[in-house]
Amino acid sequence: MKVGIVLPSFSADAEAAFAIAAQAERAGIDGVFAYDHIWPMGSPGRPAISPFPLLAAIATRHRKLIVAPLVARVSLAEPERLAQRFATLEKIAPGRVIAALGTGDSMSLDEEIALGLPVLSAKERREKLRDVVRLLPKSMEKWCGGGGEETNQIAREFEMVLNLWDSTAQELKQASLEGPVCWAGPKPGNMSEAVRGYEEAGATWAVVAGNVNLEVLASLKG
Repeated sequence: MKVGIVLPSFSADAEAAFAIAAQAERAGIDGVFAYDHIWPMGSPGRPAISPFPLLAAIATRHRKLIVAPLVARVSLAEPERLAQRFATLEKIAPGRVIAALGTGDSMSLDEEIALGLPVLSAKERREKLRDVVRLLPKSMEKWCGGGGEETNQIAREFEMVLNLWDSTAQELKQASLEGPVCWAGPKPGNMSEAVRGYEEAGATWAVVAGNVNLEVLASLKG
């Protein structure tokens, strides 16, 4: 199992994210991830750094790190544009990009409205997810943000890794019966015990958000 850290990207500048990425590489963390939000959930007055430029800058500086958004929302861009962003990132960091995608939900709807984007139904968002996946290179690792059963079925249809946010080890184990899974979420209370449990449940990755001891997290790699 690989381990990753979510970068602190809800900021007016990227200095904190750059510092964490450098520390992560030194500690032996496998990858760094960045949220795809216009602002932090429920806080439209706060800043957020766009994930693709941030990840591109980090991938150039740190050539051992895998990079990915967590997750790129298909409702924020047309399929061709989103696929091109991944293709560009792949040119900067060949073999080190995960195409982590998600359909979004009602909790992030205010961002799309603020940008003047059309409000899509769940079915329309799922079709956009399919469209993006079809445009991506077959060799690129792909994740799908887990959600409703119909979204999860798309992950299985395209052999994507199902990313389950803040799930339990039991939920991971159950989902792993149908295909590959990975875990992401806030730092667990007992991180070592929890991450070991995710690995035993079949997770291919554990991606932790929050203030984390990177050396301890790196020591939990499978």
